[in-house]
This record gives sequence, structure tokens and C-alpha cells, in this order.
Amino acid sequence: MEPDSFPEELSERQVCVVGSELVENYTVYVIEVSEGDHRWTVKHRYSDFHDLHEKLTSEKKVDRGLLPPKKMLGKNSKSLVERREKELELYLQTLLLQFPQATPTPLACFLHFHLYEINGITAALAEELFHKGEQLLQAGEVFSLRPLQLYSVSQQLRLAKPTCCNGDAKTDLGHILDFTCRLRYLKMSGTRGPVGTSNIQESSLPFDLSVFKSLLQIEISECSAQQIRGLSSLRSSLATLSIHHSTEAMMSILVPESSEFSQWEAEGAESGCPVTAVIPLWKSLTTLDMSHNGIGTIDGSVKLIRKVEFLDLSHNQLSTVENLQHLYNLVHVDLSYNSLRVLEAAHTRLGNIKTLSLAGNQLDQLTGLTKLYSLVNLDLSHNQLAQLEEIRNIGSLPCLEKLHLSNNPMCIIPDYRTKVLTQFGDRAAELCLDGTATTEKELDTVEVLKAIQKAKEVKDRRSSGDKKISEETKPSAAAPPPHLSSPPSSSSSCFSSAVAPPPAVTSSSSSSCPAQQAACPSQGNHK
Repeated sequence: MEPDSFPEELSERQVCVVGSELVENYTVYVIEVSEGDHRWTVKHRYSDFHDLHEKLTSEKKVDRGLLPPKKMLGKNSKSLVERREKELELYLQTLLLQFPQATPTPLACFLHFHLYEINGITAALAEELFHKGEQLLQAGEVFSLRPLQLYSVSQQLRLAKPTCCNGDAKTDLGHILDFTCRLRYLKMSGTRGPVGTSNIQESSLPFDLSVFKSLLQIEISECSAQQIRGLSSLRSSLATLSIHHSTEAMMSILVPESSEFSQWEAEGAESGCPVTAVIPLWKSLTTLDMSHNGIGTIDGSVKLIRKVEFLDLSHNQLSTVENLQHLYNLVHVDLSYNSLRVLEAAHTRLGNIKTLSLAGNQLDQLTGLTKLYSLVNLDLSHNQLAQLEEIRNIGSLPCLEKLHLSNNPMCIIPDYRTKVLTQFGDRAAELCLDGTATTEKELDTVEVLKAIQKAKEVKDRRSSGDKKISEETKPSAAAPPPHLSSPPSSSSSCFSSAVAPPPAVTSSSSSSCPAQQAACPSQGNHK
């Protein structure tokens, strides 16, 4: 089905009774309704037809003899049911012909126009907002719409028809437009597969968000980026944008114009290259949640969201972290459940963030996190961290208060908690590890481990110092004793053989230069 399957004028409606089902002791008739490429089924028993007919004869003066009479004997026999299917089909077709422009509300509800047909959908929405719209706006609640509903509104606005087709003021399209102009919080939830009993695929229906003039927050899920129209019109007002299960690229959401202009630049940016378009910034956007998508890279579209403080890109397909240096105001970043194996020099991209979630990746080292000095909360659970030595890379972070390391290979190490806490030295008492505060018993153990570690470090320093002295004295110790030395005129100088002896040297040892005496070790040093 094409996205714009409805023509400028609504297609002719068709209705057929395509069969029947026996439910308990009564017959249910299966009705197929079609309009253009859209089809859906409705099921009703004869008593439903009777109730509909009573309303139509009372409200619309429909001929009372139009509905086939009720049968008491043999009502479920095959021959009677087949004959009644044809009679009921003729009844419905006659009603549609009798009301070609404005379908009576009882008949529209009977045929589920309010669920699947453009006029019926918009009329039902308009009536709902007529009764509850003002209350919803004053309460500041999130209002939920489906793509099919907003698509129907968009199509109605395209048609050169009155905003109220059935003469009922409660169903006037104006109630919807007034509401959308003032609404601040919107949720758009699509569906996978056909809608209800119809063949309508919501993911192929484009909808236009430009009818919303005051939105501060919008959440869109289960919609394709291609069907979202008019999102860019919200750049000046939107503060929170959430997109789930809808895109594989940030660019398609943040810069939909990129499909038309390949050489674009963000408003206010200096570019040495020629550009074909200057794209306005998202001036008020502080929260961007694009979790649960198929995003593989953080592209250049983030240049337009400079005021974002909360960024959620969890549950995507990221293998690298790029371009976040453009977001100077970042405070909270969620990159959990991606495909990150390494995060190098994170401070050059993540600035002064306070919360960072890297859970559910494939990290096995933490060298890139050493300079995140403002970090308060760090989640590294469900990674591949196996070596306790990696904790030293974050052990000196001065503001870290909460650390999550659960479900890493290192967690099976005996006394894992105290060995991790030891890496934080005097700040061990301030750290909450894996959601559990440090206990006094753990602190006592940490002090013991710190003492052992300190003693080991002192021992290592002494050992290293002795080794250094040994290496420094090794050349002198190898020199022959003075009584075995040749006369000074030939080789008694303390300088290496690569350095030529001074020209004024004589055979008398008392005539050697002070520099030589100072450089030469005394004989007693060889004892």
C-alpha cells in the first residue's frame, strides 16, 4: 500500500457480507468494508442489525421494512443463514447509497468507520476533544495519538470539503486544530503489522507534525523516519525528543533536510567549504532519547543540538563514540547495550559529564576513562572486565560516588568487593559499589589490604633502588686494583677508554689532576 493511497476525494465505499460463524447458539455475520485500498472486517449478530435499524428509523426516518424480518424457527439452518447473508448485504448497501455524503453516526459506528475510515476517525477524535480537550490541556497531561489518526487529519485538511461533514458541530475538525495548536506533550505510537482487522499498515502512512505549534515534549515509537513529516517545524520550541524503534540514523531525524541538501552546515557555524543549506539549530532541546533504534554511528547531525544535557543512545549498534565534543552541555550520557569494545580519551568527547552508562558493551579495559574528573555515577556492568588492575584507571576520579561492575568476569574473584574498593584508597568509604554502600567490615579489610599493598610498594622501591645502585657501581667494580694498574702515563685515568687521557700526565701518581682523583674510587671501596 502506498503512503498516499487516498486520492483527493474519498474513494467509493463497498460493503459485503462474506460469511457467517456460529457462536454458541447464535449466528455472527462477517462483513467486509472497503474504501480505496483499505479493507477491514466487522462481525455482528442479527440483534445488532435490529438495534441499528431502530436508531436509523427513529433518527433518519429510514424505511422500517428495509431490514429483513427476524426468524424464530430454523434460524441457524444453513439455507436461512445463506439467504439472510444476501439480504443483510443488500440492506447495508442500500443504507450507504441513501447517505452518500454524510454517513449517520449509528451506521458509521456499526461499520467501524471510527477505527479505519478517514472521516470516521477524525469525527471521533474531534468529538473526544470537544468533550475532554480543555481538561486535558489544563492538566498538562501527555496526549496519545496513533499515526493513523494524524494521517487522517492530514488527509482531511487536504480535501476541499467542509470541516464538519455530518452536520454535527461536535465532530468539527476545528476542535482538533485548536487542541493541536495548544498541546504541549504528545506521544505517537505506531504498530507493527496491520491495524486491527484491517489491511492498513501504519508504518506506511505519513503524518504531519506541523499542526502542533506549542509542543515541548514528543515521544515517537514504532514509526519509520520516512513517515514523520514536519518535525523540523518544532526546532524552536521542543525541549524533549524521544524516538524509539523508528530509525537507523540520527541524521534522518535531526536533519531531515539532508536528503535534499548534501552540503549543509549548522546555523552559526564557520565553514571553509561551500554549502547548499544552512540548517537552524534545535534551540530549546535539552533531552534527546534515541534509545532502542538501529543507529550505527553518532553522525554530524549532533552539531544542531548544542544545548542537549541528557543524551540516551542505549540499545543501538554503536561501535565508536564520535562527534560528542560538539555537545558542550552534556551532563548525563547513556551508551549502554551497544557494541563498544574500547573507549579512548573519553574526556575529549564527553567533557564534564556526571553520569555515564556503558553497561552491556564489550569493554575489557578502562584506560580511556582516567580523566573524566567530574564523573559521579559510572555503570560498567555486563562488560568483559576481567583484570582488577583496570580499576586503577578510575580509582583516582575525585567525584565518583556510584560504580556498577556487576556481571563482569572480575566479579568471580574472591573478595572482589574489597579488592575493588582498595583501588580507591582513602575514598573507599565514599563509594557505593553495585548499589550497596561500603560496610565497616569492608573498610577494615580495605585498610589491611592497603597496608599490605603499601608495604609491597616500599619493598619494590627498595629493591628497585638497590638494583639501580648495583647497576651504577658495576663499571667501577670491574676496574683492576691500583697495585695492578699500569703506570698512569698509559692507563691509570678513571675515564673510559673511549676518552683520550690528559696530555700532561706523568709517571708520578701524586701529579694526577683533582678531577681524576675525585672520579676514581678509593682503594678502600674495593675491599
